[in-house]
Amino acid sequence: MLNSSRELEFSNEKNAEEVSQLASLEPSDVAASRGRSPCLAEKPGYPDSVYVMAANIFQGIRIEKSPEKVLINYGNEPLPSSSESEDESFRRSSYELAFSALKYQAILETILVDSYIFPNTTIPDHLNSLIIVMLYDFQDRKFEARLLSDTEDTISEVQEVENLLISFKTKLAAALARCRIKHDALSIYHILPETVRKQELRASTLPLYAWINTCKISPEEVYYNLKKKGYNKVRSVLHIDDKVFAVDQHCYDVLIFPSHLKSDLLSINLFKEYKLIFQDKSRSLAVHSVKALLNMDDDVLMVNTGSWYTVAHMSILTNNNTSKIFVCGVKSQAKDPDLKKLFTKMGCKNIEILHESFINIESKDHRLQKVKVILLLPRCSGLGVSNPVEFILNEHEDTDLLKDLSQGGISEDKLHDLAQQQYEQLTHAMKFTKAQAIVYCTYSVYPQENETVVNKALEFQDLGIKVQPYRLSPPVLPLCSSKEIHLSADKFFRIEPSEITNGCFLSILTRERDPSETVSVKDVLARAAAKGLLDGIELGKSTKREKKKMTRSKTTLPKASTNDSNGIHTKIAEFLNREAKANTNRSEALTTKTLLSQKNTTQAGAPSQIRKPSKPTTNTLVPTFMKNTAPSRPCERLMNFVRPRPEDKMVALKPIEIVLPPVMLPFSSPQGLRSQIPNQHLYCHWVGPKNVVPSCFAALSMSRRGEKPQENLPSSLRRRPRPWL
Repeated sequence: MLNSSRELEFSNEKNAEEVSQLASLEPSDVAASRGRSPCLAEKPGYPDSVYVMAANIFQGIRIEKSPEKVLINYGNEPLPSSSESEDESFRRSSYELAFSALKYQAILETILVDSYIFPNTTIPDHLNSLIIVMLYDFQDRKFEARLLSDTEDTISEVQEVENLLISFKTKLAAALARCRIKHDALSIYHILPETVRKQELRASTLPLYAWINTCKISPEEVYYNLKKKGYNKVRSVLHIDDKVFAVDQHCYDVLIFPSHLKSDLLSINLFKEYKLIFQDKSRSLAVHSVKALLNMDDDVLMVNTGSWYTVAHMSILTNNNTSKIFVCGVKSQAKDPDLKKLFTKMGCKNIEILHESFINIESKDHRLQKVKVILLLPRCSGLGVSNPVEFILNEHEDTDLLKDLSQGGISEDKLHDLAQQQYEQLTHAMKFTKAQAIVYCTYSVYPQENETVVNKALEFQDLGIKVQPYRLSPPVLPLCSSKEIHLSADKFFRIEPSEITNGCFLSILTRERDPSETVSVKDVLARAAAKGLLDGIELGKSTKREKKKMTRSKTTLPKASTNDSNGIHTKIAEFLNREAKANTNRSEALTTKTLLSQKNTTQAGAPSQIRKPSKPTTNTLVPTFMKNTAPSRPCERLMNFVRPRPEDKMVALKPIEIVLPPVMLPFSSPQGLRSQIPNQHLYCHWVGPKNVVPSCFAALSMSRRGEKPQENLPSSLRRRPRPWL
């Protein structure tokens, strides 16, 4: 009888061990998605301080159930945390553990009840959050004991919970096995919703994005330094385990690295010295969209920026301009010294912090009268994010995002509240009459937060103010290829969540340009450079010597340019043609309105006759800028600047005679003087006003180009040269 009882006990222990092994089995693809190989040794566990911080994070974001469905009561008292929470790796481990426990909260609670830990044990309610996070890590280690170092500090609450879990090891493993059988799942990973599982798989392959701080280093220098460290430049880093990097297809200053290289990259001086900065690609798309809309002296207003790296990136892209970057919503003034210190390290000099919230800032604020572009990054559901922990740590987002992402969706009430906040911020941005463009960017995949908000704001915008209305503009050229622009019929820029990038929505709103508004050549050049049309040309501030050269060049036309400059002029001409087409529609509308008014006047018997425009008004930018690209047609340039007069007021110009005397050089002897005076002299005679513009300017331009003057002038025009009076 004794032997049989021993055999039964041995059999139960063996079955419990088998159940424990069965409970911890996972398919190879699941193990790979968690970033480890099934043949490698399991992780030894976390330090006690990580468990404490993870428990406090879980306490704030846990899923609250209705009273009739509550299995475990959680207290409201947080556990005392250590000062190590400022360490980045420490915080990342704590957030990852809390997020994992949150995803499996319902399963872990069921296991605790099924194993009779609850309600048989008498543990304070404020330790239940600690039990949940430690139970997840315990089953993830296949219910093996944690390896502790001798130098590690211990926490009494953590030791108490760990001893409890180890004492219930067999029952916990059996409860986990029964839970898997109930859901017919190979592992608890397969019990999660499909949207959450897809998110985990995307997060396991999501590469790292880093933008180049061009204030400190050029892209070529970055490539050279990375090559010295053993990194090779490739076209795509997907499914590559070597040390490689690639340049992003949308943003020229953004590099892509495989995710497994982050620890190695953080040890490189490029990242330590703020020459390369890790940040999600969508934020780079947003700031590059703003840059493409800016003129040389335009200011930018940034709303809900999240990470300060976004502000720094915007500042660096406008480093060559005289623009200011205004950041609103910084409530605590105690952060100002730290922010200024960070911006100084990164080389940012044109940032100004506003402590008011965006909704409370008046559109007539004297500080913001030069703001031409508003970058709006509203708080959103963030369902396009694949790796929420990295997103929260890098973008300083609210931890409530983890609650929504752990369930694979968001409630209708919360979605409605977020959409209403986004609509209010967007309509408030439209009230800034001096602004000419708004860039709206979210991480959401819901149309209610994206297209619906933008279309509603455009539909109900205030048309009573004396400014041009906003309209949707297509994606900016540096961000998209011509094929992508053609396919984007609704003019929205979208990136779906995938294994290579997070989801992103981008919308660009611009005002109709006033036809009477003039834009300087430097603004056109700045906009062309932002759109990638002036590769290799820097539009910085000119020095005093360059300004002197520019003043001298006003009297003489420049010489023929080289092949490189011809290519640049071609790019600029193409850009200006596109700018002209943008104004053609507005000009045609104005022309049609003028014709209708003329028709009505004629029918009413008005005596005055108005010349009908034969063709739409051309863009005033084109003749202003084409002075250097088409010097052979000066008359045609001047035609565009002549204001048309009514025919009854046209006055014929009388012919005049212009004589240009030769230049007298100071020589000591008459022989030397005569030897230096050229035999041929240039006399320009205005015969008659065949055109509105006199032909003498053509002769003058010919002389400036070095062409020979006409010699078959009438004999009556030949005169003796006379000195200057």
